[in-house]
Amino acid sequence: MRGIRLLYRWILHFQFAFSIFAQSCRQAHAINHDAEFYVSIQRNYMIRRLLFLVVLFSAFSTSLPAQVSASLSPKPGEKLRFVVYLSRHGVRSPTGNAAQYNQYSVAPWPRWSVPPGYLTAHGYQLMQIFGAWDRQQLSGEGLLSETGCEDAARVTIYADSDQRTRETGKALAAGLFPGCAPTVKGLPEGMHDVLYHPLGTHHGALDPALAVAAIAGRIGGDPNNPTEAYRAQLAELDRILGHCGNDVASADKQQAQAANRQSVLDIPARLASVSQDHLAELRGPLSTASTLTENLLLEYTEGMDATNVGWGCVNGANLRNLIDLHTAASEFSQRPQPIARAQASNLLHQILLSLSQAATGKPRPGAIGRVNDRALFLIGHDTNIASIAGLLDLHWIADGRRDDTPPGGALVFELWQTATGDDSVHVYYTTQTLEQMRSATVLSKENPPVRVPVFIPSCSRADFSCSLLDFERTLRTSTPETNP
Repeated sequence: MRGIRLLYRWILHFQFAFSIFAQSCRQAHAINHDAEFYVSIQRNYMIRRLLFLVVLFSAFSTSLPAQVSASLSPKPGEKLRFVVYLSRHGVRSPTGNAAQYNQYSVAPWPRWSVPPGYLTAHGYQLMQIFGAWDRQQLSGEGLLSETGCEDAARVTIYADSDQRTRETGKALAAGLFPGCAPTVKGLPEGMHDVLYHPLGTHHGALDPALAVAAIAGRIGGDPNNPTEAYRAQLAELDRILGHCGNDVASADKQQAQAANRQSVLDIPARLASVSQDHLAELRGPLSTASTLTENLLLEYTEGMDATNVGWGCVNGANLRNLIDLHTAASEFSQRPQPIARAQASNLLHQILLSLSQAATGKPRPGAIGRVNDRALFLIGHDTNIASIAGLLDLHWIADGRRDDTPPGGALVFELWQTATGDDSVHVYYTTQTLEQMRSATVLSKENPPVRVPVFIPSCSRADFSCSLLDFERTLRTSTPETNP
């Protein structure tokens, strides 16, 4: 409120100064002063207003962030009790084979050292680094000891059954507790886990027609609209696909390759209801570009030689622009409420059970972790994070990207106890920067990962906290099928 009142006073000051200027101009004309006098008034006025604007924006560029930062700092007597991390797996290889992607480019996509969809050795290293950072943060808040193995029994790690999620869990465990990593829980590799893939289960009721309508309502009813809305980025991606990587080929071969290439802009757009992991899906240029830009991001964060990242045409700067295509596709296909509710309900139910168990100190049937746990790591996929974000209307900007869910990024739910004994929940999004991932930078206080507060519109207060009771009410309202 203080910042708003200050802004209001500055606006009044500006209006008053402008009225004086206007009056001076009228007087200048009235007494028929020469042009030099009139220009002098203008020049002096503009100099003073420019200085005013500099001071104004300087004040707010420092004071408002400081106010937000202060509101997020723990208050006297507050204590962190428990943390749930919903993490995406680490850097993996593309989920399809190169032949699937080569039809869109004049040059072949690079080869990977692991099968499609597997966590790479570099991805394992990055998650081990993140685990070490999490240990440092949790010990700093008094939840875990700084070193040693004793607290390994107070952390539960539960991963989806894919290789990339299971190995991510192992990497986090190794970073958290070097030499004595706790066992990563989960179903046998390859077995369908309804916690992460709930469609068709009790907490993931299906309504494909409603899902199709929800997407149609976001795109103006026409599947071609997203192509037009993102045509600039689609054209830039298509230019990279159509011109990069075949410099050494002869002119005739270049022409042949270009003629045989499928432009992403020429892919027919359609909206369809599908089975398995998707209630509905927007197919076409945007969905294909989403996969291809994600593959470019994987090349960059894997630390590939620059000549292999987009055939030498992609760097950190233009990648941040292109990745909007992936975020947009997720916005249309994962975040609409009917889809998000079906896909996120089981995970949100587990998160609520875990927080409630930690708050009461009493076992909750169905909770994955133990009563005395200090942290729970749930290792899933970007779709899991996007669905929860869609259902609760969560947004963030991290590392220059809006609502992106890169490898290793996590939604963090912290349970705090106030000085009066009340429990509250704070939500954050955290991720390594693209450059930290690319270079496998060791995380430290001097070079930390990105961590941004996340506001829950139906629950959060001015300090971004949400009482545990209100958090539970919000989740039960958003996912009524989870109610007992």
